[in-house]
Amino acid sequence: MKRIASRENPLYRELALVAGSARERRKRDACLLEGVHLCEAFLEGGGAPRRAVVSTSGLANAEVAALVRRLREPAVELADALFGALSSVEHGVGVAFLVDTPRPGLPARIDHDCVYLDRLQDPGNVGTILRSCAGAGVGRVVTAPGTAQCWSPKVLRAGMGAHFHVAIHESVPWAEVRARVTGPVRATLADGDTVLFRADLRAPGVWLLGHEGEGLAAELVADATQRLAIPQSAGVESLNVGVAAALCLFEQVRQRRFA
Repeated sequence: MKRIASRENPLYRELALVAGSARERRKRDACLLEGVHLCEAFLEGGGAPRRAVVSTSGLANAEVAALVRRLREPAVELADALFGALSSVEHGVGVAFLVDTPRPGLPARIDHDCVYLDRLQDPGNVGTILRSCAGAGVGRVVTAPGTAQCWSPKVLRAGMGAHFHVAIHESVPWAEVRARVTGPVRATLADGDTVLFRADLRAPGVWLLGHEGEGLAAELVADATQRLAIPQSAGVESLNVGVAAALCLFEQVRQRRFA
């Protein structure tokens, strides 16, 4: 196994750029997966990393060692200090994959369940919603321009492997999506005219989830065929968008499976 101990090493410099810069991730069409769980999820999806790196101390971890043995190409050992400078995980075990960012094509027809994220800013919210989508069987997520980058380290951590169970399309204007949608368009609104639990959600459709502070853009609200509200106690302005998304998606699951 090759060992890297210098920050000037070309591979290490590339890893540092991808780990620390959204622009570099876009430029190189790459992202960094860190931790056993994310790396395992990637391998189980049939992926092969561009490069795999392991910290010196991580080599002693049984889970890391088992993961490395599954690779087609040898991993590279990084000195602990170098790996620590890359890492965004507190108390991690010292393994990371540099991988190609998946870029699936948007289908000509969206006649299945889909979620559209309108300018969400918080990486934790985006990752949580991806995880809820995977759990609820929603196989496609599209983001509007201005939404937090789905393949950033924080979103990847919050998603807990959901990225590899959902087709993700980033920075797609709503008009491009709307032209493909054949089913209902469901807007989640604080002042929606239909209570979520009274709406018929059984048909496949697109869920619209809006910016944490501003909510959905007016053009999205105008295109909604269902405007849904979650009942709340008086004095509560709104729910966190990640919580609202989970409630909506699993109410749909309930209606389809258990009603």
